[in-house]
Amino acid sequence: MLPVAGPVAGPSEQRGGRFSVLTWEQVQRLDQILGEAVPIHGRGNFPTLSVRPRTIVQVVRSRLEKKGIAVHNVRLNGSAASHVLHQDSGLGYKDLDLIFGVDLKTEDVFQLVKDVVMDCLLDFLPEGVNKDKITPMTLKEAYVQKLVKVCNETDRWSLISLSNNSGKNVELKFVDSLRRQFEFSVDSFQIILDSLLLFGECSENPMAENFHPTVTGESMYGDFEEAMDHLRNRVIATRNPEEIRGGGLLKYCNLLVRGFKPKSEVDMKALQRYMCSRFFIDFSDISEQQRKLECYLQSHFVGMESKRYDYLMTLHRVVNESTVCLMGHERRQTLNLIAMLAVRVLAEQNIIPTVTNVTCYYQPAPYVSEINFNYYVTHVQPFLPCNQSYPTWLPCN
Repeated sequence: MLPVAGPVAGPSEQRGGRFSVLTWEQVQRLDQILGEAVPIHGRGNFPTLSVRPRTIVQVVRSRLEKKGIAVHNVRLNGSAASHVLHQDSGLGYKDLDLIFGVDLKTEDVFQLVKDVVMDCLLDFLPEGVNKDKITPMTLKEAYVQKLVKVCNETDRWSLISLSNNSGKNVELKFVDSLRRQFEFSVDSFQIILDSLLLFGECSENPMAENFHPTVTGESMYGDFEEAMDHLRNRVIATRNPEEIRGGGLLKYCNLLVRGFKPKSEVDMKALQRYMCSRFFIDFSDISEQQRKLECYLQSHFVGMESKRYDYLMTLHRVVNESTVCLMGHERRQTLNLIAMLAVRVLAEQNIIPTVTNVTCYYQPAPYVSEINFNYYVTHVQPFLPCNQSYPTWLPCN
C-alpha cells in the first residue's frame, strides 16, 4: 500500500534519531529537483542528452531488476539532499548524487551494472541517431565523466558520473557496503526516494499538501535533528576525519569560505591535524596534490570563481597551522603549490596582485653560494591583505 501523508506529516523521529519525515515544502523541492531536465553533454559530435533524474532512476532500476539485480532502495545524497531539507543552507548543490542499494557480490555483477547504465544511455539518445554501431565503450568515452570501482573488506561500491559542462554531474552510485558515507554533518543526509517515485507511477491525482507520499530522510551522521541544526546555523561538525579519503580537508576549507563555523574551535584544531595527516597519506606526491586541487577548484566553484582565491588562502592557513606529518621541505613544497595556484587564480580573473598581498623574494644567480645569504627563496608567496606596504623586490642582506 502506498504511504500517503496528510498535514500531520512534518519532521518527526518516528523511526529513531537518525530518521525524519519530510515536510510538504521539502517534498515539493525534492519533486522539483527530480523533475528538472539535466543536460548530459556528449564529447565530440555526440548530442547532448536532456534527461530528468526521475527518469534516469526509473529506467536504470527497471533494467537492473530485469537482469536479476534487486534494488533495495534509491536515495538522493549529498548537497542536493541538504538543499531539499534547507534551501538557504549556503551550500547550494552541484552534483545530483543518486545511490542505488544493490548486492555487488561478484565481479560479474559490477560489470553487469556498468553495462546496464551504458544500455540506458543508448536509449536516451535522440531520435534519428543511428545506434547500430555505437558500442558501450563509445558511450563511455562520450558521456561518462568518471568511473570508480571500490572492492575491499569494508567497501563494495561503484560510481558512474555522467558529464555536465557546468559541473552539475549526475552521479549514479551503486552501493553494497560503504563504511563512511559522509564527511560533515551538513552533508550527511540521504533522502529515500522510493515512495515518491511509486506515487508518481501509481497515483492519478497530483500531489497536494493533504495528499502526498511520506518521504523519509536519514542522517548518516547519527542524530537527524542535530545535523539539521548544524545545517540551519552553518555549523561545522564531524567525527573521525581520518576515516575520510583526503581527510575531508578540502571540503572543510570550502565550508569555512562559505561562512560555516566550527562547532568547537578547540576540538576542530585537533581534527584539522587529522584532516591534514589523512590528506597527505592519500595524496603524498606533489603532482597528485596539484591534480587534486585543480580538479576541486574546477568542479566545486562553478559560478563562484571569485571565491577560489579566498578558498586557497584558507587552505594555505590550515595546512600551515595543522600539518605535523611532513618533513619541512615537503610542507614548504605544498604551501608553495597552494600559493602558486592562488596567484594563477588572480591572473585568470584579470586581477593584478597588489604589493599588499604578494611578496616576491630575490633569488640570486645560480653561481652565488647559498651560505653567503640569509634568505628564503620561493617563486611567489601570497599573503592575506594587510595594512603594511612592501617593495616588490626585497633587498638581499
